[in-house]
Amino acid sequence: MLETGQMDRDNVEMVNIDMLVPEDHLLRKIDTAIDFTKIYEFVKDLYSEDTGRPSIDPVVLFKIVLIQHIYGIPSLRRTLENIRMNLAYRWFLGYGIAETISHFSTVSYNFKHRFNSGTIEYIFRWILKEAAEAGYLDTKAAFVDGTHIKANANLKKQIRKEVPKEARRYAGILMKEVNADREEHGKKPFDDDNHGELSEETKTVSESTTDPDSGVFHKGEHKKCFAYEAHTACDQHNFVLDVVVTPGNIHDSIAFAPLYNELTAHYPQLKTIIADAAYKTPLDLQENL
Repeated sequence: MLETGQMDRDNVEMVNIDMLVPEDHLLRKIDTAIDFTKIYEFVKDLYSEDTGRPSIDPVVLFKIVLIQHIYGIPSLRRTLENIRMNLAYRWFLGYGIAETISHFSTVSYNFKHRFNSGTIEYIFRWILKEAAEAGYLDTKAAFVDGTHIKANANLKKQIRKEVPKEARRYAGILMKEVNADREEHGKKPFDDDNHGELSEETKTVSESTTDPDSGVFHKGEHKKCFAYEAHTACDQHNFVLDVVVTPGNIHDSIAFAPLYNELTAHYPQLKTIIADAAYKTPLDLQENL
């Protein structure tokens, strides 16, 4: 017997948004595992107590960005569009079915002008601390790799620019050895203002006029483009321990220095770093590990 589809679009029903989100949904598990109210403690000094318009809940702002990264949504604009239509997202933010969702530019403005890198770093470390206390982290070894991220910049809109060559992590050690040798031979050691023949070298690079922080990336069969590279260190359970983002034209061996410094500062118990050959430097790290 043929039965036509129902078109009950105008029915008024009494529902609770909590009833519409599956019990095993990932966002339910995250909401149970993490006490997001801790964020209020981290950001309270960034808000005025008695002046200005009422703000968007800072926990909501951070949850919006969390949704974007968990589900791989390419932009904040698209993220807010999805939140308007997705009941699980609304539930996670604490919004009702008919409640108005903020404009994406408001979210972007807060992360650009209110929350600084220190705020983001503090929350990142807090989540890792919670995971460590729960026994999930294993920081005896770290696995490092880089991922290129295409910048939203036209390759044709660029200028040529002279920039200093990047100093490697072992440059300071090398200078100490050079100065020690010069002193042994009765010569004046180099100082910070006069390096003699070791003076800083420059190179010519292409700089985007749209996104000057990015760099030209071209490798193998990849199409030449402006990009960034995220150098990520994880433990064996896939927890991200640290991330350093560089322009796409910075070699992995250069990017390794700040990543190594952060890892050893936060995880002095670290014994082993596993990375591909691109991160290799002349500096022998064994005495530091």
